[in-house]
Amino acid sequence: MAEVKLQLAERGRGAFYLYEEGEKAGEMVVGISGTTLTVYHTEVDPRFEGRGLAKLMLEEMVAYARTNKLTVMPLCPYVHAQFKRHPELYNDIWKQ
Repeated sequence: MAEVKLQLAERGRGAFYLYEEGEKAGEMVVGISGTTLTVYHTEVDPRFEGRGLAKLMLEEMVAYARTNKLTVMPLCPYVHAQFKRHPELYNDIWKQ
């Protein structure tokens, strides 16, 4: 079963790392400054594509943002497309 872990370094830079079958399967690179969480890049290893794992990382990031009262700036094309496609799901956290 897939597992997502957030690792942040000093100055709020880090990533949500996705692990599947005991190995790193993807990452969502983020930065947090003040009350804004910026998503820069989302990537899933080609061996794990087609399993909905990018969506799983998106859901974890959104849950983290809501829990921590952050707005999200989706610079990542994947996240931006999801926010645009489903604004009803993300309007409360979307920094436009």
